[in-house]
Amino acid sequence: MRWLYIAIVVVFVAAAVVFSLQNTQVISVSFLASSIGAPLAIVVFVVYVLGAATGGSLYALLRKSIQGSRRAP
Repeated sequence: MRWLYIAIVVVFVAAAVVFSLQNTQVISVSFLASSIGAPLAIVVFVVYVLGAATGGSLYALLRKSIQGSRRAP
């Protein structure tokens, strides 16, 4: 089963590398009053990492809340 997980990770890494090599054009991202120009691949990576961090935090918070409610009488 470990080899299957390794193969899946390798496929996703290869897809990410191909995506970043094909999307090198610079785009402009505006948020509130600031604007920044960065390659599309970097913007997608940053948004993915922020989403993973917030999603993981939300999942942990909900899991802890559910476990706490099960212990309380």
